[in-house]
Amino acid sequence: MLNAAQERAVSHLNGPCLVIAGAGSGKTRVITHKIARLLKAGYAPGEIAAITFTNKAAAEMRERAKTLLDDRKAAKELVISTFHALGVRMLREDGEVLGLKPAFSILDSDDVAGLIREAGATTDAKLARQWQWRISQWKSALLDPHTAAAQAQSPEDAQVAKVWLRYAEQLSAYQAVDFDDLMVLPLRLLREHADVRARWQQRLRYLLVDEYQDTSDAQYQLLKLLAGDAGRFTAVGDDDQSIYGWRGATLDNLRQLPLDYPALEVIKLEQNYRSTNAILRAANAVIASNPKLFPKQLWSDHGEGDAVEVREADSDDEEAERIAARIQALRGGRNAKLSDIAVLYRANHQSRPIEQALRKANIPYTVSGGQSFFDRAEIKDVCAYLRLLANPDDDPAFLRAVTTPKRGIGAATLKSLGAFASQWKVSLFDALFRDALPTVVGARHAEGLREFARLMHDIEWRERTEPAGPLLRELLATIGYEAYLRESAENDREASQRWSNVGDFCDWIARKSEEDGASLKRMAQTVALITQLAERGDQQDAVTLSTLHAAKGLEWPHVWLAGCEEGLLPFFTEDRPLSDTGLEEERRLMYVGITRARSTLVLSHCRKRRAGRNARAPEPSRFLSELRAELPKTDGRAAALARIAAMKMRKQGEESGVEAT
Repeated sequence: MLNAAQERAVSHLNGPCLVIAGAGSGKTRVITHKIARLLKAGYAPGEIAAITFTNKAAAEMRERAKTLLDDRKAAKELVISTFHALGVRMLREDGEVLGLKPAFSILDSDDVAGLIREAGATTDAKLARQWQWRISQWKSALLDPHTAAAQAQSPEDAQVAKVWLRYAEQLSAYQAVDFDDLMVLPLRLLREHADVRARWQQRLRYLLVDEYQDTSDAQYQLLKLLAGDAGRFTAVGDDDQSIYGWRGATLDNLRQLPLDYPALEVIKLEQNYRSTNAILRAANAVIASNPKLFPKQLWSDHGEGDAVEVREADSDDEEAERIAARIQALRGGRNAKLSDIAVLYRANHQSRPIEQALRKANIPYTVSGGQSFFDRAEIKDVCAYLRLLANPDDDPAFLRAVTTPKRGIGAATLKSLGAFASQWKVSLFDALFRDALPTVVGARHAEGLREFARLMHDIEWRERTEPAGPLLRELLATIGYEAYLRESAENDREASQRWSNVGDFCDWIARKSEEDGASLKRMAQTVALITQLAERGDQQDAVTLSTLHAAKGLEWPHVWLAGCEEGLLPFFTEDRPLSDTGLEEERRLMYVGITRARSTLVLSHCRKRRAGRNARAPEPSRFLSELRAELPKTDGRAAALARIAAMKMRKQGEESGVEAT
């Protein structure tokens, strides 16, 4: 059953539509019901594209669509994907007009950082990351290397533009793209090739865009080109939940939409199906201080519910102990499952004392928003060798392995090797054994490449009879991987930690291979599966610890939001002062945190918090003052101030000989 506003959004099929969906207002329900309505109106399943921002959201939407549609085949034919997955699809099909082979490689962030270090001729990993971030910003702003160079306002930007030009040449040589290219290149494809644009407009006749407030300029331009002049799209978003400005998302897209599409139908979803009114009043009070593009007021039929609490702790350790005690109380008093409880925070480092307190109390937990072990660069490096051992035709694995550590094999050599392999229709690794290789890449580079090939063949031969763990460690010693880590890390501490991670991985390979009686190659063949299992995580009943950014789109009956302090929430430092725009985004982040809670919400702050080896005395967050009117008058902070005032009065009375009342 749809409410009146949801029904309006679902039934508007002619012309552009913007749905302002407040937190917990049923936006996914609107999108899936609108898909069903479009199918009834005569659209073919393959002509409808629902675009989200995460694979998890896309999978959830597909499952919801399956339950709603009687025709399972129709649900399967729907195009439900992320923006970037759609970009990959477009480039696989039509990227050849831009010079891309259908089998191009997609480089991850660590691959990109390595190439940029090479392009900039530096071993400074921190500097290379800064260049990488600047290049990503320029790509999101739809600039090219030559334009960036022409517009450079400083010597630093001019240098980065030169690095970008060499990096772009490397990508072309490797037949590879980076994450930003998955948006920029499809946009270029549609802009520069009218026939390709017309074909995709005909194929995807109606677009539904989820989390529209998180779109970048490139994503909005792509949406416009796909939707065409008719504007056959529905954008669903909430200006109060835009928290990704640091990665290119812009609220300008919400401002621009009514200007670009004067016939735009704007529909607001204000009824919240998640939270109690006490929680929603706190959320409305905080976000009221932000300027409004589309004003709205969330409300609920769930009743008043428990009052929102603010608790003050002496230190972050005491805050963590109170969190553990609260979890035990919820389990005992409300019979809550651990999976019903979340502890949210602004920065990853806040989890350490909380994790320690939960371990001490034997409370299981999972950490969201952190990095998977298998996503670490050093583990990906080792896995590249294992992938190549398992499948010599794995070109992306070859590219990572042959260039990590550096062997004097650069972009020009690999470009020549790639062209040579394409000519003979063989993999890059197989091309190393062709007699004509020295005439293509030169005798010196051919010898370097073949030395790498001999190394891999030697490992492949020995893995049949030798135990996996020691053989893997010998491989890493042979290539000098520890020395490479120490040269490429920003400091000794980081290098030691990364090498320790590699050691843990080797220990796991050794232990697992002994248990299963598996060779190194067999272990290599299971790495992809193990990665998937690691990403899936433990499914036990456990408390969720999460950053606020990672909590977006999720909900729990019971939420504790820790560290509501100046400098943390809102976040700022001496090196990174808080701008007006930054403050507004931090306030939206607070709003997102509050609206994750369904039944109970606790907000906490500390009088003292550790910062490295030192301690600081932060002020309570200004956001607590903004929602103060919606809280009980005797919250933790007020009670603490009252106790202090009473102590002062008592002391004054004792000094004057008058009893304080």
